[in-house]
Amino acid sequence: MKEFQIDHLISIAIALSAEKNIDKLLDMILKEAITISNSDAGTVYVRQGEQLFFHNTYTGAGGFPDDSSNKRKTMPPLKLSREYVSACAVLDKKKINVADVYESTEYDFSGAKKYDAMTGYRTKSMLVIPMEDDKSEIVGVLQLINAQDSEGNVVAFPAAVEDIISALASLAAVSLTNRRLAAQVLDTLHSFVEVMVEAIDTRSSYNANHTKSMVGYARKFLDYIGEHHDSRKLTQEEADSFLMSVWLHDIGKLVIPLEVMDKATRLGSKKEVIKTRVTIASLMEEINGLKNPDMKKESDEKIEKLKASYKLIEECDTKGFLPDDLIEQLKEAAKVTCLTEDGEKKDLLDEEELKAITVRKGTLTDEERNIMQSHVVYTGRMLAKMNFEGIYSKVPEWAASHHELLDGSGYPQHIKAQDIPMQVRFLTIIDVYDALTAEDRPYKPPMPIEKAFGILDSMADEGKIDKDILELFKESKAWEK
Repeated sequence: MKEFQIDHLISIAIALSAEKNIDKLLDMILKEAITISNSDAGTVYVRQGEQLFFHNTYTGAGGFPDDSSNKRKTMPPLKLSREYVSACAVLDKKKINVADVYESTEYDFSGAKKYDAMTGYRTKSMLVIPMEDDKSEIVGVLQLINAQDSEGNVVAFPAAVEDIISALASLAAVSLTNRRLAAQVLDTLHSFVEVMVEAIDTRSSYNANHTKSMVGYARKFLDYIGEHHDSRKLTQEEADSFLMSVWLHDIGKLVIPLEVMDKATRLGSKKEVIKTRVTIASLMEEINGLKNPDMKKESDEKIEKLKASYKLIEECDTKGFLPDDLIEQLKEAAKVTCLTEDGEKKDLLDEEELKAITVRKGTLTDEERNIMQSHVVYTGRMLAKMNFEGIYSKVPEWAASHHELLDGSGYPQHIKAQDIPMQVRFLTIIDVYDALTAEDRPYKPPMPIEKAFGILDSMADEGKIDKDILELFKESKAWEK
């Protein structure tokens, strides 16, 4: 065994605690175990249920093999049965130290002997240490082969080495368990996010692909930045937290009434009410003309006026934009008299119906637009109830700010450029882009890409969105399907 200082074990513990990648963590454990024990080779297995899965092998002379990942895929798992010495260490929860596997009668070393016969290697001493975490669970096994003395001769593993490797294995087991738990928490968080997005998509047939499209743009954009702009490249954790904010940016739409969120026309459900009103009024005029022949012409004229007014309303209900002359015509049509079945006289449109049909652009009234815009407020409130920490601490803020603009004209906080981070600036750009080009919006056809970028360019020139990020987005072609 090489000279070993307790300070080295402490430094290993710190390194294990800092390493977040499970594969690298296991490789580090194996390499340090071989170094400490001055052994010729070693293998690490990871326990999953009632099986041990090969992770990697390492030799002092050759290091880690280049094909370790491929070997990991092809190596069959070991059953937790007594035919494998590594499984015995797990089943018995004990260290196994054998001076010479060819002289051992307690364990089955036929596998090692078969390997020696094929390769000409001589497996002699072996130390097998179960990796037991702080909950007394065996999470893996360290198997070390052929300890060497200072002159390079193969010797039995000293008892002192057992204790040191056991301490290392315990540190490794706790670190591995913590990484697994952290990964499980992240998996749960990602699963929750996907469930929430699926809930939004299922709830509304419109905008169903909006979030997924934006995540697609964001991933391709980040890949492009990583390949072509090293200084702007995000770490895996930074990218993950940003993508989380993209996934969650519209979660507040879960509480927006469907009659607002899915409103495909200006009148929405009001149209059928107006149609019924016109039908009843026309019938009443027809009856009036039959009862009073001298008034039939007047009644027929009123019926034609009702039909013409309804036709105008029906046409304007789905128009993309209403100029002043059409709005004036609609206001006149709204005053056309309708007879009810009780013979009362009413205007063709009430105040709310007139307000809805005279929306100049889009389908929402000011009140409905305020309701729709409140989804970002609800996004912030809902995410604030979750415990986002560490790299995810900014997710609620980013997600709830995607309608803010650099000049302060956005909503809901009307914050300005100095308070809008890069993540939000990009989130805003892809949100606007997808809104303009989406093919599943009920109130408008998709806009050609060139025209959409023309609008984004105008917004950049007006100081509303980040011009540099917009140019990078164009350059990346992340928007291409």
